[in-house]
Amino acid sequence: MDNIKVLLVDDHQIIRDGIRSLLSYAEGIEVVGECSDGLEAISCAVSDKPDVILMDINMPKINGIDATKKIITDNPDSKILVLTVHDELAYISKMLHAGSLGYVLKTTNKAELITAIKSVSKGEKYFSPEVTETMLSRFIDSHKSDSDAEEKELTIREIEVLVLISTELTNAEIGDKLFISTRTVDAHRRSLLSKLGARNTAGLVAYAIKNKFLE
Repeated sequence: MDNIKVLLVDDHQIIRDGIRSLLSYAEGIEVVGECSDGLEAISCAVSDKPDVILMDINMPKINGIDATKKIITDNPDSKILVLTVHDELAYISKMLHAGSLGYVLKTTNKAELITAIKSVSKGEKYFSPEVTETMLSRFIDSHKSDSDAEEKELTIREIEVLVLISTELTNAEIGDKLFISTRTVDAHRRSLLSKLGARNTAGLVAYAIKNKFLE
């Protein structure tokens, strides 16, 4: 099985050195290049052909948000994992809308970073627990008094499940995030389908978008 080729994008050399050193001991992962700004990242995304691009946000010339948009526009199959110090919802939302598949904080440990890289390399979403908490808290707080949600009588747990479904997580992944069983997640999914009159997951996502659960 081929190694997962990773491109490091961060404007601090010491950070790149640290990540490269950390990943050098990770089985199945190979760092194939480094970039110090978003402009270089756009070029290296083509020349180095990475499987996963580990992207910082605040960088000179072109920031990580705009670089991600350009990379995804040129190659929609690019897989970008954000690695940043920023845990604010504004940054999370902008990077997800730009096309990133995952978002982890620089406070993460080696095991989680490796898990995130491997998940994103397979096209799966991955968020640090702190990032998931930020997303859920914001969405729940902003929709507590939402008239449509009240009319549908959605519970807080159902709203949590709806948000995570909308980020394309599987039942198993949602269960891991919320510390509940896959069977319980499936029960919430079926309840949401019934309450919202949706036929499938696409219908749930459409409801989430319409009611601004995804921003």
